Amino acid sequence: MGKTGFMELPLHRGRAPRWLFERMKKLSKGILEAIYLNYGRAEILRRLSDPLWFQALGCVLGYDWHSSGLTTVVTGALREALAESDVGILVAGGKGGKAMKTQSELEEIGSTLGLSTWRIEELKRTSRLVAKVDSTAIQSGHRLYHHAVFVGEDGGWCVVQQGMNPADRTARRYHWLSEGLSSFVEEPHKGIIGDSVRPRVLNTVARESREARALMVDLVRDEPGKLISSVQALGGQGTLDGVHAKAVGFKMPSRLNWETFRRLYDFQPKGYEELLLFRGVGPATIRALALVAQLIYGTPVSWRDPVKFTFAHGGKDGVPFPVRRRLMERSISFLREAIESSELERREKLDALRRLSRLIP
Repeated sequence: MGKTGFMELPLHRGRAPRWLFERMKKLSKGILEAIYLNYGRAEILRRLSDPLWFQALGCVLGYDWHSSGLTTVVTGALREALAESDVGILVAGGKGGKAMKTQSELEEIGSTLGLSTWRIEELKRTSRLVAKVDSTAIQSGHRLYHHAVFVGEDGGWCVVQQGMNPADRTARRYHWLSEGLSSFVEEPHKGIIGDSVRPRVLNTVARESREARALMVDLVRDEPGKLISSVQALGGQGTLDGVHAKAVGFKMPSRLNWETFRRLYDFQPKGYEELLLFRGVGPATIRALALVAQLIYGTPVSWRDPVKFTFAHGGKDGVPFPVRRRLMERSISFLREAIESSELERREKLDALRRLSRLIP
């Protein structure tokens, strides 16, 4: 699993002023083109897939460092900047309604970049699958409302998506990268950044959930009457009893569509990916299967939150480790070189360098 990060992302209302957005777009265009010229297209996708680098980019662009809006506004600026550049990367999707257009936009992007029909269909499947993983296979109370796919002309991709927890109004951002991805359903993320590490998160894509995933597929491939009886034995139309609830910290869904289980039996999914992508399978279905696997068949599923606390360069109080000055200076040097080599107007370049200089003690 790649790097993960931690940062509070409180939900903020309002929109970025147009004057700021236009400058964010120009500065991000210069930075991305500098990376492309010096390190290549793949490096852009690698950096965007790092949650801490993405957050730092938003800071350099002048946006609120701790706002959930950083994700949506920075993505919007990157989308327009990349469309005007020659680095060979385009963006599908975005926030709200734009996310709903991702599939059709991937077809347009694939045609523009000259990708094969097979590759376009794979990108569309990828888009659906990563959204299902972060909204269904992992259950932390965050509902996805932002989904963006960065696609390179060689077929490489990066996904940045974000969910909102309506109960405490916090956000959680998920990063994916095609390079080095060996599985969509086992430790697949490049990084996840959120408000805190929560004590109980249903995490069926954890390495510890491997046996449970296999059993969940076997459960839906078997005669549906057995599975329905198992769910009902755990109080499937109400809640788990006190002992079970204390054991796993999650309640059995109060409502389940039994017809979904019957259709899954007819479909006979070959693996966990096909199970997740099956129409009608949502968080309630996966939660019910996970609880049956653990409480009836004794095959534990992971309740480990995939978010981790981490620092890019250390902390001033030595927590979790002392500040690594040379590493910090290299990061600042890289950003300075990127800005100086960009095609920004002199005044905007100076403003960006002035903001960057404030990081140097």
